[in-house]
Amino acid sequence: MSDEDGPTDPSDRIVALDALRGFALLGILIINIRIFAMPEATLANPTAYGDFTGSNYWAWFVGHVLAEQKFITLFTILFGGGVVLFTRNAAQRGDPVTQLYTRRFGWLVAIGLAHAYLLWYGDILVAYGLCAFGVVLLRDLPARTLAVAGVGLVAIPSLTEIVSGLTMDPAAIATTWQPPESALRAEIETYRGGWVEQLGHRVPTSLERQSVGFLGYTAWRVAGAMLFGMALFKWGILTNERSSRLYRRLIAVGAVGGLAVILAGVWYIEANDWAPGAALFWRQFNYWGSFLLAGAYLGAVMLYCRWRPAGIETRALAAVGRTAFTNYLLQTVLATLIFYGHGLGLFGQLSRVELLGVVAAIWAIQIFLSVLWLRYFRFGPIEWLWRTLTYRSQQPLRRDGAG
Repeated sequence: MSDEDGPTDPSDRIVALDALRGFALLGILIINIRIFAMPEATLANPTAYGDFTGSNYWAWFVGHVLAEQKFITLFTILFGGGVVLFTRNAAQRGDPVTQLYTRRFGWLVAIGLAHAYLLWYGDILVAYGLCAFGVVLLRDLPARTLAVAGVGLVAIPSLTEIVSGLTMDPAAIATTWQPPESALRAEIETYRGGWVEQLGHRVPTSLERQSVGFLGYTAWRVAGAMLFGMALFKWGILTNERSSRLYRRLIAVGAVGGLAVILAGVWYIEANDWAPGAALFWRQFNYWGSFLLAGAYLGAVMLYCRWRPAGIETRALAAVGRTAFTNYLLQTVLATLIFYGHGLGLFGQLSRVELLGVVAAIWAIQIFLSVLWLRYFRFGPIEWLWRTLTYRSQQPLRRDGAG
């Protein structure tokens, strides 16, 4: 198969798009590390487990305000833009677009299922693959229509939770919000145990997230963010084609508006003393504020890439972005080896401040390996496998002249 009949050649990639993807992928770990290292309930209610005073409170606060939902939102938006880019390139080459995206998204779901049930219940790949099957059918709609539809889909779980908060007895979510000590201890012991013991929590949790959780929440937000990403791609915003003034405006409006909404949410939940009755309302502040702050991050990365297109930071982020699929799975492998019983077994033992140190160490490993790998190879190993399965033909992996 010639290059013209295969996936996008690395030399034709958009550096700013790759750098933004790498930035988002690294940022995701700031929050995911908490799910790798602590009982699941702490993601929604940080008071449920672990020290929540002093520096540990501030570690949570900074992570919540600047990272939680912001980077995964940005990553999802980029995935939506990638749907347009992939199908557009395939159509220009005269390839069978429907067959290609069916295989592409089908294999993404398959890899995601293996990731979720064998390694970590927090997988997002299954949701991406399933939602992509729907949003790809809308790829030819005008950008404005895609953006409006995206906002509409994102609003559905938000409205559902607000109605639930108004009508539901707080006692109904009290156990989920603050599990009993016995439940927390059982989860900790499970993940400090061996791989087989972990299945007792991972399998049912993955199943719940991919059924009830997907239909009630994840599908709407993910599909909506993807549609919004498709619109931003068509507008040239994701590809750094717009004016610097527009990106500066994104930074200003996104940062001021996003931080104001998110900080108001922190004030609200603390004013209610982290009560279960305020939980569903509290989620809405960060739910919407994350989109605004993600926009500010987008603008900042675009301007930085425009300022220093060949800078070491830009090249490092772009390398991580070009190998994002591999790096997403590598984060799971490294984190589970650190925290689960088949590795070091540190689940439930490290504070939030200490977890930030683990994040920094994993970042260093991923940046180094990504840059080194791409000196010799065209794609990350999982990217190469995904492309080979999609095109049903072994793709060239080594760079010309490498080794």
